[in-house]
Amino acid sequence: MNDYQAPQQHLAQRVILVTGAGQGIGRAAALAFAAQGATVILLGRKLKKLETVYDEIEAAGYPQALIFPLDLEKASEEEYSALAEGVHQQLGRLDGILHNASHFDNLSPLETQTSERFGKMLQTNLIAPFALTRACLPLLKRAIDASVIMTSTTAAHHPSAYWGAHAVSKSAAETLVKIWALELETCPNLRINIVIPGAVQCPQRKRSHPGEVHENLPRAEAIMPLYLYLMGRDSSGVSGQVFEALKAV
Repeated sequence: MNDYQAPQQHLAQRVILVTGAGQGIGRAAALAFAAQGATVILLGRKLKKLETVYDEIEAAGYPQALIFPLDLEKASEEEYSALAEGVHQQLGRLDGILHNASHFDNLSPLETQTSERFGKMLQTNLIAPFALTRACLPLLKRAIDASVIMTSTTAAHHPSAYWGAHAVSKSAAETLVKIWALELETCPNLRINIVIPGAVQCPQRKRSHPGEVHENLPRAEAIMPLYLYLMGRDSSGVSGQVFEALKAV
C-alpha cells in the first residue's frame, strides 16, 4: 500500500487523534493527515515536541491542530474520559485514532526482565490504547466513516529473541485489534487495524538497532501512503488486519 495515491483532501473535515505525535512516525502521520485536510489532535508526553509539530502544521497552512499533553504510562480512566469529553465539546466529532505512542527501553533476555518492566510496557503499549479507544468509542461510532490504527512491531508478529516485554505487549495489541474488529462487525462505519512500520527512521529504531546506519533507512514519510489509506474512506470494510509497511532489515 506504499504506492497508494490518496485523493486530494480526502481527510477534509475529519478529526484525527494521533498519540506519540511529537516525533518519528507520529509526527510524520500528523503532518500527512493535516496535509489532507484533517484537524489533528496531537497527543504526547512532551509539550515542547508537540508545539514544534503544531507550528509545522500552522506554517504549512493546514487546518489548525490541537495539543493534548498526556503521559500514557500514568493516565487514568478519568483522564481518558475527560479527553473524549473535551474532543466532543470542542470539536463535536472524532473520525480516527492513530495509536503510535510506544514504550521501549532496550533489548534483553527474558530472565533479566522484571515484573515492573512488563507492567510499564503493558500499560503504554496495550492498556492505554485500549482505554483511550474505549473512551472515544461513542464518538467513533457516530462518525460517518471512522478508523482506528494501532502500531505493532515486527518482533511481535514474528517473535524474536530479546524483545521480551515489548514484543509481548505489541502481540497482545494485535489480538486486541482482531477481537475488537469482530465485535464491531455491526458497525460498518468503524474499522480497526494494525500497522507494523518496519525499518524506518524513528527514535525507537535507533535504540533497538544501534549498529545500523540510521540515515540509510527510509524516512517515516515513505510509509505514510499506507496510513492515509487506512485512515481514509478507501479502506472502508477493511478491519482486523495486520499490515507490514516495510519488511525489517
